Amino acid sequence: MYNDFTGRLVSALLTSDPFSLRLSPVLLCLLCVLSSLVDLTTACPPTCFCNATDVDCSGRGLLSMPALTHLPVSARTLLLPNNHLSSLGSFANLTSLERLDLSNNYLDNLPPALFKDLGNLSDLTLHNNSLRALDRDLFQGLVGLRKLDVSLNGLSDIPLGLLDELQGLTWLSVAGNRLHALERAAFEPLANLQSLQLGANPWECDCNLRDFKHWMEWLLYRGERLKDGVECTLPKDLRGRDIRGVPVEMFNYCLQLDDENRGGGGPRSGGKEGSSPPCGRTTGPGAPTSESEVPAAGDLVPVPDCVRRRYQPVSVRRAIGTVVIAGVVCGIVCIMMVGAAAYGCIYASLMAKYQRELKKRQPLMGDGEGDADPEDKQISSVA
Repeated sequence: MYNDFTGRLVSALLTSDPFSLRLSPVLLCLLCVLSSLVDLTTACPPTCFCNATDVDCSGRGLLSMPALTHLPVSARTLLLPNNHLSSLGSFANLTSLERLDLSNNYLDNLPPALFKDLGNLSDLTLHNNSLRALDRDLFQGLVGLRKLDVSLNGLSDIPLGLLDELQGLTWLSVAGNRLHALERAAFEPLANLQSLQLGANPWECDCNLRDFKHWMEWLLYRGERLKDGVECTLPKDLRGRDIRGVPVEMFNYCLQLDDENRGGGGPRSGGKEGSSPPCGRTTGPGAPTSESEVPAAGDLVPVPDCVRRRYQPVSVRRAIGTVVIAGVVCGIVCIMMVGAAAYGCIYASLMAKYQRELKKRQPLMGDGEGDADPEDKQISSVA
């Protein structure tokens, strides 16, 4: 609407006498305002709605991302949900962007460092796409991100390093994927996480999920929230149960398996690259807090040993509880044994006294019976 009108007015002003322009400052101001309107309207995709800070391209049937030349540089919100996007272009010129919504599209492969220029981005939504894997450098540069939604995709793994730069993240959803297990080390950089959604995943509650269970317990102990349950699908005896309610004793066999593996194959110094966090890791809540806990540079410490040391706070709390309960039970048993012993002693002393008195009375009773025998004999003879 503005393009035709403003174009004609600008051309008319430009073809007028320069002297008249000098005498008409109002026209000059009007020209500036109209030129800004022309810039605003031309920097917007034809099928989208734009203003100074928002670009809304929701449900427009887009097959590709709009060109950057059609997007306002000052945009803070870019909404692209409910389209047919299967790939994304560069976001290099949108450095002011704070919210990006790419939900309900057909995205299946995102290149590394795709969002590296969006340092001000605080809200990223990738909900309901076709993502089966995420490159560990995908979120590089998103140091200001506070909310991340990758739910309802086909993710089967969260790679180590993916969340390392998202230390300010407070809300995360990985619900509705194909996650069987998660690495604790992948989530340890999230020191400010307050809400986590993990539901609707086929969790296998075996040794591979034991370490992450400990991390969830630490998260709950810190006072944060897990918005939904982590229900087990395997093994069968735990199907439908929330792993947070599964006793830790059911995972004791994992430590035995670790010991057997170390004994059979010797100490492991890392195994598969990136499969387990190093002992000397200094980030995250489970990191060593003193120099005595950090192994020497030349020592090869088995990974399971390192894992057990990192989970020491949880184990210590359980150990203290076990010691207290065992102490109470032992105290009660000891009191009962002391009472039984005292009762036995008193009963034995009373019985001994009774036997002594009985023995003293036995001779007297024998003499009386001897005197009575002749008379009984005479009575029996008369009869």
